[in-house]
Amino acid sequence: MADLSEVKDLIEAQAKARKAEIEVLESKTMTKAEAKEAIDKINADFVALRKEAADRAAADAKQLADIEKKAGRPATGKDEPSPEQAEHSKAFGLYLRKGRTDGLDDLQRKAMNTGSDPDGGYLVLPEMDMTIDRIAPTISAMYRLANVVTIGTAKYEKLVKKSGMAMRRVADGGTGGETTEPTYAKITIDVFSAEVEPWVFNETLEDSFVNLESDLADEAAIGFAEGAGSEFITGNGVGKARGIAAYTNVANASYTWGSVGYIASGKSGAFASVAPADKVVDLQHALKAQYRPGAVWLTNNATLGVMRQIKDASGSYYLWQPDPSAAFGGRFLGHPVEIDDNLAVIAAGSYSLAFGNFKRGYTVVNRSGTTLIRDNITAKGTTKFNFRRRFGGGITNFEAIKLMKFATG
Repeated sequence: MADLSEVKDLIEAQAKARKAEIEVLESKTMTKAEAKEAIDKINADFVALRKEAADRAAADAKQLADIEKKAGRPATGKDEPSPEQAEHSKAFGLYLRKGRTDGLDDLQRKAMNTGSDPDGGYLVLPEMDMTIDRIAPTISAMYRLANVVTIGTAKYEKLVKKSGMAMRRVADGGTGGETTEPTYAKITIDVFSAEVEPWVFNETLEDSFVNLESDLADEAAIGFAEGAGSEFITGNGVGKARGIAAYTNVANASYTWGSVGYIASGKSGAFASVAPADKVVDLQHALKAQYRPGAVWLTNNATLGVMRQIKDASGSYYLWQPDPSAAFGGRFLGHPVEIDDNLAVIAAGSYSLAFGNFKRGYTVVNRSGTTLIRDNITAKGTTKFNFRRRFGGGITNFEAIKLMKFATG
């Protein structure tokens, strides 16, 4: 393989060739034709030297590629699976179709890097896990808007500063003593098990043209996403995620940490009959200014339909505006609108509209790894595939989310 000494030799040869070329040009004893012939020979010798160095470099590159191939690693910059990963994928396919587990435990340990131990069953392929994680945000707006973290333990813990230190003025040479110390709150989000169990006709398992892995991953992803999306709005936190509408909700004037502040719409089960947008503006300004960049409206499709009909005080212009560069929700009072039908339909006392910076206010916690159990015994003629994963969710910054309560107060 090429080393630094060879590179040094090439540089020195280049310098000698240039020096020799100058000496020939300055020679008074040669004719022009003789000088040209001598320079051409010098240049030819140097070109040959460079070609030799290039050939050695190419040979070195090939040797390195052969070493990587023998080591069972994909080449740098390529996404090709390693031999262990390819073998594991093949074995997992046999498990799905035939129920065969030949060496699957050993292959999983070699091919996968995860902190999740399957409690019965096998960890799904990384591609299937990524499909589940990819589909969830397309179904659940909260999943897409929230802060999403992946852990390898049973719970997620975070310290949040509730208040900082206060400054005060002091006279020259004087002291005012200690200022108020900052206060912190410890937020804990537990992860809980959830399962989805699609089934497949046994005849389908025998059809090689069916992309069984992709189909099962899609089905599992949709099931988890729909269930999680509901919990992130209304879940009570008992064995499941806790939703934004399931905390202690108080009038925003009485807001304290640990509760969610709300603004009343001014009418039971509806927006106010007169100047309905005024209360929506109040809701917008209930959120502290530092959270408004990145904040969005979150509501269901029916409530958005009502909001789209709200006009300004003169009755001339709709306050809702389409946003060609974004989703259907458009913008209301300058902020994007996200649709999540898990929020309640407008009714007396309902919380059907939220405004917040959900990336800073709500955290979805996923436990790494999804396990799969194959069951071809319970139901004759079909095979069930039990997918199980652990996740949770909860508010991690109560200041960053505000609600509208459809009531007079």
